[in-house]
Amino acid sequence: MSPTCRRRTASPNVAGKTTGIAAGRRRVGVLALQGDVREHAQVLTSLGAEVSLVRRPEELAAVDGLVIPGGESSVIDKLARAFGMQEPLRDAIAGGLPVYGTCAGLILLADRITDAISGQQSFGGLDVTVRRNAFGSQVDSFETDLEVPVLGAPPVHAVFIRAPVVETVGAAVEPLAALPDGRVVAVRQGNLLGTSFHPEVTGEYRFHRLFLESVRG
Repeated sequence: MSPTCRRRTASPNVAGKTTGIAAGRRRVGVLALQGDVREHAQVLTSLGAEVSLVRRPEELAAVDGLVIPGGESSVIDKLARAFGMQEPLRDAIAGGLPVYGTCAGLILLADRITDAISGQQSFGGLDVTVRRNAFGSQVDSFETDLEVPVLGAPPVHAVFIRAPVVETVGAAVEPLAALPDGRVVAVRQGNLLGTSFHPEVTGEYRFHRLFLESVRG
């Protein structure tokens, strides 16, 4: 269990869960190098997707979409390089593979990282600047409700655990949600989706449904 981006798992709320999505029965992967892999796999399976755990390039090549989970972004970066996954991931993202990143996953999708550790790299694809640990340490984790117009009502109950924040967005990036102070915490650019928070641990499945729609499309 990662201490950086993990929390309780709640029962799905009625608005969030819709079974039988199936994503056209296409196979989606969860990058399984580190982080809350199991939680994402459970959500995707409950929505009808065929789910594979991805650790190697040949496993990445076999999926139609990928989730990069929360965890420790610098550790996932190092392991991706050790497993020979960095360049295949970059190529797949550049080639249009639908990818959803939560917390550390958002950091890894960002083109630019502020407060990265020495030598830290990302996979890139999202034309954003993301600040690591923007809200402080583990004890500064918090929960709040967010209005997300693309998802409709009710508001999204969001859990932030040593979370990043999006500081700048490029012209092609669509901000999907922001805190009351205006800081952006969810974005979309083409087939790429990123959230600073963890829908997979609160029973909020609508972001995963949005991701599966891009996989089907």
